[in-house]
Amino acid sequence: MVDRRRFIVGSGAVGTLAVLGATAACTAKEAEGEAVSETMSATGHVRSATAITQVFGDGQKLIAVAVEYDSDITDSALSTSTFKVTGRTVTKVYPNRSADLAEHGRNGRYVIVELSPDDKAAALWVTQQGSGTASGSSPSGTSSAAPGGGGPKVGDSTPGGTIVAAKATLTQTGTVTTTGGTRYPASTTGLTTDAVKNLIVDDFRQFTFTDPATKRTLKYNLFIPKGYDRDHHKSYPLVLFMHDASVVNVATEGPLVQGLGAVCWASPEDQARHEAFVLAPEYDSVVIDDTYKPSPLFDATAHLVQELTKKYHLDEKRLYATGQSMGAMMTLGLNIKYPELFGASFVVAGQWPADQAKPLAKKKLWIVVSQDDDKSYSGENAITKVVKEQGTAVGTAVWNGRSTAAQFAADVRSMKAQKAPVNYASFKTGTVVPAGSTTSAHMATWQVAYTIPGIREWVMDQSL
Repeated sequence: MVDRRRFIVGSGAVGTLAVLGATAACTAKEAEGEAVSETMSATGHVRSATAITQVFGDGQKLIAVAVEYDSDITDSALSTSTFKVTGRTVTKVYPNRSADLAEHGRNGRYVIVELSPDDKAAALWVTQQGSGTASGSSPSGTSSAAPGGGGPKVGDSTPGGTIVAAKATLTQTGTVTTTGGTRYPASTTGLTTDAVKNLIVDDFRQFTFTDPATKRTLKYNLFIPKGYDRDHHKSYPLVLFMHDASVVNVATEGPLVQGLGAVCWASPEDQARHEAFVLAPEYDSVVIDDTYKPSPLFDATAHLVQELTKKYHLDEKRLYATGQSMGAMMTLGLNIKYPELFGASFVVAGQWPADQAKPLAKKKLWIVVSQDDDKSYSGENAITKVVKEQGTAVGTAVWNGRSTAAQFAADVRSMKAQKAPVNYASFKTGTVVPAGSTTSAHMATWQVAYTIPGIREWVMDQSL
């Protein structure tokens, strides 16, 4: 079973995929005492095979293959033994009318072969940073004993992660029957996926922005609500997600597939509650390190948000910022330098010098950090201490990172009941890193934090 901390909201994959296997000949068989029934080679009647990917807290995974036949398929006799997928565990098999996951099968041309996201081969986002149990953390998630030490520096363009092409090879090992009674028998011919369906990720568009002020160019992903009409007078909120340093200088879609920080806001569930634009820049180099002296991409990010407010019908009182590690530092820094830009912010595993934190007392913040992420935890403690000294109420709570969705919902309700403009939730030591994992508590924090819809709901309810 999938661990709750990696609960999905959808996602995608990148890559060019191989062509389907060869077509085999048709055969016929007549059984004594029965009508003639044509038994055809299964692979000769497969029209396509599509890899389906989704995003979990720890990144994108290939979790299904949709096999398209030339006739409608019935659910009769389909089971997890009907297909074998190389290197993967088949968990569910059912027909459908489209290349989509479903709770229950419906007779249609597609057979959906669901795969375990816990398989090692499922992972499509592989990060080289943040492993181990470092007591401190730099913007990348690697260990850093003191400001300026350990992690990548401003301007470093070394990618910290890799996007693996979504590809699967499967074999039909059992009989598939059409709604007309034709049987497609087992085959030894392997089929390799020839397309990818990127749930939610496909709904983002990719652009570039050259900032006139800094002369720097930003690649970015933008989700535009499905109901958006530029001639309509309705204004929309915008959520800006800023990634950590492990996503630096990968594909433009990197921020969408490294975890839930961007795509969760664009999920059908979130959009049904609050239609919103979602902006996710891809930084080609480290923007800020532990010296807290950002590159020009810091200001370029603010200028991009301002530019989009001119281009689209955006509600300037409902612009929101969120980010993890490096992105969390940027979120805090941008709120300090541009105090009138964001209506609220969600800060995940970050820090900023406490002697610069006074402007944050006038902001609406939800901060999440793990207590065994020493550097971020001590940093946020220092920031919230300054905020309190300015007379601003800070709601506080200690949460279990292994809580169920229902428990987290109750935790959020309890925090909101404190009615504070700044909310500070810390995860108990040892509760965010999955059993057997070598990831750091720093990186594991955002694998949990963005699975909690109540925090996102709180953010979307705020305004300047």
